[in-house]
Amino acid sequence: MLTAQAQTLSLLYRGTLASCNYACGYCPFAKKRDSRTALARDAREVARFTDWVAAQDRNISVLFTPWGEALVRRHYRTAMQTLAALPHVRQVALQTNLSGPLGWLESMDGLEKIGLWCTYHPDQTTLARFLARCARLDAMGVRYSVGVVAMTEHLDAIRALRAALPEHVYLWLNAYDRRGPGYYSEQDLAWLDAADPWFAQNRRPSPSRGKPCLAGEASLSVDGDGELARCHFVPERLGNLYTDELADMLQERACPRFKCDCYIGYAQRKDLPFQTVFGEGVLARITPMQIPGSYPEGTTPVSASG
Repeated sequence: MLTAQAQTLSLLYRGTLASCNYACGYCPFAKKRDSRTALARDAREVARFTDWVAAQDRNISVLFTPWGEALVRRHYRTAMQTLAALPHVRQVALQTNLSGPLGWLESMDGLEKIGLWCTYHPDQTTLARFLARCARLDAMGVRYSVGVVAMTEHLDAIRALRAALPEHVYLWLNAYDRRGPGYYSEQDLAWLDAADPWFAQNRRPSPSRGKPCLAGEASLSVDGDGELARCHFVPERLGNLYTDELADMLQERACPRFKCDCYIGYAQRKDLPFQTVFGEGVLARITPMQIPGSYPEGTTPVSASG
């Protein structure tokens, strides 16, 4: 096992931001607006976090997982530029609906460290517009993945998306949270499982309780005040990023939850293959650019074409 200093620490950051410019019916933050005061607070929090990362002497990867849409906010774009330019930062990833500005990515230092976890919302934007923005990412050399909440009314749009995306782009699918028995037909499941080989894990998560996990050992969730938990889904406080020693809290911990049905969580489980399959792109669900047959024995490469 790597020592604490040698092992990359993943920080999953979620601050005050809760506003989004989209209005997805299943999302509690749809079209929510943050006040100027809340946005100013969020900007201060992000700047403090960025300064803390810059002052460290260990390898760090960052995933911004805001409740709202972050890339429409300048302070998140600036933070990603700053972090990616730091030599000890391995990856800077962010969840986004890809509606915000993209010009900030051009000619930036550390572009190869940027990872965008892009979500397509068929009822909020057109396929042509979304694909055009993906094409711009490709032209700039930005690494990204694309995903969709697999609602049955959007299956035709998902098929069109997969057909139009470059083959190298991984299409991940999230099972619809309000699903019930029989929500997906057998034909639907056959196609969804072929399009995303990890869809079954999201749809029917394997039991988590007692399983070994990197959360709390090499991955931490941090909020805008610096409060730390092992992950977003286990709220037990471990300490504070700005006032406490990481060495006092980083340790191997088994998962206490019966199940973990979100990729952000189960990607950190040691008994599942995601750390190996995705490698340093694990935070943004980005597959490594490897030659056929180069995956370690016992793992399964992600198929981009389905």
